[in-house]
Amino acid sequence: MRTPVDIASLPSHFDSVAAEQKWDEQWAQDGTYRFDEQAAGPRYVVDTPPPTVSGSLHVGHVFSYTQTDVLARHRRMQGRNVFYPMGWDDNGLPTERRVQNYFHVRCEAGVPSQPDRRFEMADDAKRKAEPPTKVSRADFIELCLQLTHEDEKAFKALWQRLALSVDWALEYSTISKHSRRMAQLSFLDLVKKGEAYSHEAPTMWDVDFRTAVAQAEVEDRPMRGAYHDLRFGVKGSEESFVISTTRPELLPACVGVAAHPEDERYKPLFGREAVTPLFRVPVRIFPSPLVDPEKGTGILMVCTFGDATDVIWWRDEKLPLRQIVDRGGRLEKVVFGTEGWPSEQPEAANAYYERLAGQTVKEAQKRIVELLRDPAGSATTVHEAPLQAEPKLIEHPVKFFEKGDRPLEFITTRQWFVRVLAHKQELIEAGDRIAWHPDFMRLRFKNWTENLNLDWCISRQRYFGVPFPVWYPLDAAGRPDYEHPIVADPESMPVDPTTDVPKGYAEAQRDQPGGFTAESDVFDTWFTSSLTPQLATGWSDQPQRHAQLFPMDVRPQSHEIIRTWAFYTIAKAWLHERQIPWRNVAISGWVLDPDRKKMSKSKGNVLTPIGLLDKYGSDAVRYWSLSARLGVDTAFDEKVLTVGRRLVTKLFNAGKLVLGLEGAAGPAAAITHPVDKGFQFRLRETVERASAALEEMDYATALDHVERFFWSRFTDAYLELVKGRARDEQDAAGRASAVASLRLGLHALLRLLAPYLPYVTEEVWSWRFAADPGASPSVHRAAWPVAAEWDAVGATLDDAAAFDAVAAALETVHRAKTAAQASVGRHLARLVLRADPETSRALGHGLGDLAAATRAPRVELETETGAELSVSAIELAPQPPAGDKAGAN
Repeated sequence: MRTPVDIASLPSHFDSVAAEQKWDEQWAQDGTYRFDEQAAGPRYVVDTPPPTVSGSLHVGHVFSYTQTDVLARHRRMQGRNVFYPMGWDDNGLPTERRVQNYFHVRCEAGVPSQPDRRFEMADDAKRKAEPPTKVSRADFIELCLQLTHEDEKAFKALWQRLALSVDWALEYSTISKHSRRMAQLSFLDLVKKGEAYSHEAPTMWDVDFRTAVAQAEVEDRPMRGAYHDLRFGVKGSEESFVISTTRPELLPACVGVAAHPEDERYKPLFGREAVTPLFRVPVRIFPSPLVDPEKGTGILMVCTFGDATDVIWWRDEKLPLRQIVDRGGRLEKVVFGTEGWPSEQPEAANAYYERLAGQTVKEAQKRIVELLRDPAGSATTVHEAPLQAEPKLIEHPVKFFEKGDRPLEFITTRQWFVRVLAHKQELIEAGDRIAWHPDFMRLRFKNWTENLNLDWCISRQRYFGVPFPVWYPLDAAGRPDYEHPIVADPESMPVDPTTDVPKGYAEAQRDQPGGFTAESDVFDTWFTSSLTPQLATGWSDQPQRHAQLFPMDVRPQSHEIIRTWAFYTIAKAWLHERQIPWRNVAISGWVLDPDRKKMSKSKGNVLTPIGLLDKYGSDAVRYWSLSARLGVDTAFDEKVLTVGRRLVTKLFNAGKLVLGLEGAAGPAAAITHPVDKGFQFRLRETVERASAALEEMDYATALDHVERFFWSRFTDAYLELVKGRARDEQDAAGRASAVASLRLGLHALLRLLAPYLPYVTEEVWSWRFAADPGASPSVHRAAWPVAAEWDAVGATLDDAAAFDAVAAALETVHRAKTAAQASVGRHLARLVLRADPETSRALGHGLGDLAAATRAPRVELETETGAELSVSAIELAPQPPAGDKAGAN
């Protein structure tokens, strides 16, 4: 119990910065948000999104994380033991990119480690003038750890200022020893179950990051391109046909030609061989229902590899492999006329290809277009240029890695995969067992899962990530045996195979014939992030704790990562335990700029929250976030922060007014006046509506109910109506009723607003309510208001009608004063109201309050059947002399 505050000594304005610092320290000291591991009773378990530690947070983070916090705060006030951790997603490509740019370094294999070398942030001049410094993998990882540690401190400070009620004792990071162990145990479990496998196959490849990527990390971007009409020959005849292609640079990798089986134009060609221009390579012509007869010329070349369909044809038709694009996005050197590279004119083919070898894909495309203008390159008996017309410009969708800068290529590499295609139906059913908020987001998950066409590629050719706990035995010739990987024992995890040695081997056998070699790849960052429920609960290391906390109650996240984070987490939970990871998913929208474009660093339209917090205060920024509904993209509007700050100020001042009234705070039974009881009736309704909305995670609707009541019923109406009676020493019962009602109203409103405005509600609560016998010292540990609290008031619909009528009359008089060009505080000489009999009867219960609030000596009533409530007559009292405050309230 805290000591009551002298209300008269309070400042005139709410100092949000001082309050934030004071209450952050107090909450930490008191353990206000601590999860009690030993407590019995209901829990509420949150799978908090670990933000990617790759730079500064922006208002989009504030937006979604505050929405999670209000749900956790509400459940805590309901008496739940809230498990609310915070993690940091601090491994993967975004972190590597940030470290590369920050220190102007590049990680390369074979560079010796220099652990004593120190790096500082590189300036723009250095970045432009000097190539990146090459560093070893060990030193690069150390730089990643160093920078992420500093970023995490800044992120944590912002979250604390924003009053996220997480239990910081549950903090974790996805690169920690614990997380590395959990990820490697996950991999081991999947290998044992046959759900993880290694395979050499064409894989989507980012040529800048030089790593494979998963289907879920791919996005289509509109790009300018062109159709190039190329004439192919038909072997052994004078026939020819034209193929329209957007990728002429892949012509040297052409391994087949396909058309739709029902296309009459090309039926005679099936089973024969085409001859490619320039390189004069004979390739099989085959039918395929995957070809769109309406696209281009209806016949196309199959290359290894232009897109995912090429991969399907290559596999199903058992076509040869002719890979020309290397891992860096350049055309490899190949020799026509050698094994696997046939040509009817190898010398000419090699002369053409020498002009392309070593070029980037984009450079090669420009160069081959010029070569295709050469009639000598014709594949037909009619010696005309293979390029039939000038390229036709188009704009078309091109696949990119979501964090990449150049289009993806399909490169044949050995990768690790997790089986998801075989489990699509089970995963859809698992998604249906989860409640999605809003529900239509369920369809995004279902549609994504139904349209999967690749297993999950989980290996990345990067450095800062969780390593695969795998080695490969080497045969007598030093070749890896990929079919018999050596997986680490669970007791030894986490391991780094590049420095640790598998059981039964010695370090001297590393990379030696008859010895072993390490798997150098690391897990896709989502492979670890998809384990956030298991990382937080302890999973295999703390099975009893995990069983108590899993499945979790809610996963909050944004909609664009349903295909990644939501899907992968559901997949992991199902593959490991045949279980769903959470009972609910709360999907937030995006924050858009004022032009309704998504905020992103690349567009330069990102707003950082610090300036907003300094200007408006944390409560006002939270108000803006919580005014938006789940699943809805919201344009940033600074006016909403102004509204939030106004609400904070009004609550602060209303608290001072109510708690500054003299007289003891009586029980609910002391509320006897019909207007007071009617106010409580409406407050009870608001509690029920707000509570029902929050149960459905509709925090925005709940806030709307409470905010509307606060302004229209509490401050603008009820406070004005009863503050005179609350000070009336001649009416003891009326005064006691008013004071008790005002305090009960404030007490309830503070609790209703506490999840939204944690600082100002805690401040006002601390003045008096924290000192009440048996009270919670913090509003955030106080009980959420429930309807039963109003049973002792005994309010009826008649009481509610009395309050509504008097409140409506007050508003009517205010409008009349405004029309008379008088302030609402102007005293009246006479006031006559006209109303129908029912309204007049209701008004009769509150005429004294109405007279005091309108500054009228008394209120006269004219009753007329069918009359609407109106001011029949109003006379302004003479203005008092300047400086005379006599009679002012």
